[in-house]
Amino acid sequence: MRPLIKSSLAALVVLAATTGAAWAQVSVSYVKPDEFIDVPRSPIDRERMLKDFTQYFSTFDKKLPAGQQLKIEVLDIDLAGRLWPRRSGGDDIRVMNGGADWPHMKLRYTLEQNGTVLRSGESDLSNMMYQQRATRLSDSDPMRYEKQMIDDWFEKTITPKVAAK
Repeated sequence: MRPLIKSSLAALVVLAATTGAAWAQVSVSYVKPDEFIDVPRSPIDRERMLKDFTQYFSTFDKKLPAGQQLKIEVLDIDLAGRLWPRRSGGDDIRVMNGGADWPHMKLRYTLEQNGTVLRSGESDLSNMMYQQRATRLSDSDPMRYEKQMIDDWFEKTITPKVAAK
């Protein structure tokens, strides 16, 4: 290997090792997901849903200041709408009528920086007007109402805007 390439690679490794600790991190876990109020019956669909939520929560690392760690434990999920099982087999159908079928989620969270807890607690998230609000998420995203609810929680609880004095 050429000396210039070798030293450049070594510098990148050192840079990654020294700046990695400064990046924000988000970790998500699910407490007894088989007991959640409303999850897909199929293990494959349930796993897909949890993976989708995990990936969405992980995008918050870009919205946190460097060096902060957000730990989220999902305690319960109730998706928007109601699930109607299909008798003839195939996928179940989720029907959303905008009534008392709004999404709900219960979380426990801890936001830390340098080992100091900045915020922690439990939150009950809900989006009662889920079909009446505009969302930036695509209509093709089956979890758009839940993600909108999660965004609202994150902005109000984790990164609240402080009024200037």
